Amino acid sequence: MTKVITYGTFDLFHEGHYRLLQRAKELGDYLIVGVTTETYDKARGKLNVVDSLMTRIENVKKTGFADEIIIEELPGQKFNDIKRLHIDIFTVGSDWTGKFDHLKDYCKVVYLERTKNISSTMLREKNSPIQRVGIIGSGRIANRFIPEAKLVSGISAQGVYNPHKESAQRFADKWEINAYADLESFFEAVDVVYIASLHETHYAYIKASLEHGKHVLCEKPMVLQRSQAEELFQYAKSHGLILMEGIKTAYCPGFQKLMGIACSGTIGTICNVEACFTKLEDKNSRELTDTSYGGSFTELGSYVMLPILKFFGTDYENIAFDTIKAENGLDIFTKASFRYPNGVATATCGLGVKSEGRLLISGTEGYIVAEAPWWKTAYFEVHYENPGEVEKYSERFLGQGLRYEISDFLSMINGNCKNECMLTRSESIALADIMERFLKEKREYNGNG
Repeated sequence: MTKVITYGTFDLFHEGHYRLLQRAKELGDYLIVGVTTETYDKARGKLNVVDSLMTRIENVKKTGFADEIIIEELPGQKFNDIKRLHIDIFTVGSDWTGKFDHLKDYCKVVYLERTKNISSTMLREKNSPIQRVGIIGSGRIANRFIPEAKLVSGISAQGVYNPHKESAQRFADKWEINAYADLESFFEAVDVVYIASLHETHYAYIKASLEHGKHVLCEKPMVLQRSQAEELFQYAKSHGLILMEGIKTAYCPGFQKLMGIACSGTIGTICNVEACFTKLEDKNSRELTDTSYGGSFTELGSYVMLPILKFFGTDYENIAFDTIKAENGLDIFTKASFRYPNGVATATCGLGVKSEGRLLISGTEGYIVAEAPWWKTAYFEVHYENPGEVEKYSERFLGQGLRYEISDFLSMINGNCKNECMLTRSESIALADIMERFLKEKREYNGNG
């Protein structure tokens, strides 16, 4: 008898789960299915699990494919189960390809092709909250999105659109999703849209997505003009749609904890914020060769402005930009200085100059410091006048951090509007306004140069 084992969360049970279990059963004579507990899912970084463990077990049982169901609740349990249960074949979906190759010394490992299409008819019949997401763009950030999205329950990657068809097809082949040659076909196949294309294309893609009735999550900077941000948010609101800007720092638990402590009065009245994010980018990269929309500030400015707008608000009295430019006119280092009625702040970013990247919040009774990479806030300290008095805080930051914004995006779609406070519409509009000011100054400077 050939014994097969597979594992999964099986939340919001859908046809993709059904087909995986069906193919797993076909591999042998006896199928054992491990269903993960909520605690283990959280420990391994899976967010937003909806169904209870008993409901998920019952849904697996109803398929009729499982000869035996066990509970997975510990790291390393797969290896022990394989030995204990005398397993011949271990199988999981192909989105985990390579992840479990270390088990090949103990049994055969089979990666089963994932289901590319999740039927909207089936979801309507089941009243399932699963959202089929379509991705616009197939570059570096889009490639980070797919593995993060699979760790958020309630979303399924459906397909990708890129006007460069070859790029879209390569991306689709890599992640086993569909490539779409035109936007109309793309919009027909998806429920929500994630935009990770070039900055200057965001406005048109967001507008088209909203006009097709799709909720939109767009990577930063969402748009580059204040009027565009105001127009798009107003359209989304009037049509009952969610439009959200994806600055991962805003949604990560560590940054939320830091915000809560800073705003609690622990360090008194906040008077100064200094945020710095620099990295040395390849000189041939788009960021340092696109003379219209490249440069340090358009690439990293959203991160360093975020804590300033969070702590001081959007009504600054003055903003001034100081930049160091490359020969092609692009900024390789920019410092934006803000003046508020009761405080000052600096946002520093660079792609060609390296600096100490940290976040400093100064108050009348102490200060908070988070060292680089503070934009993935996992650790920070609170200091007081007495140098021996230091409070230390830590929080997990999982993976690339995109799962947090995806989880909150789904929560907003499902009516949990409290999550909007993590990045408000007014803050996104202010970010677009500042980007517009910066680009205007840049054009005027280069034009006069």
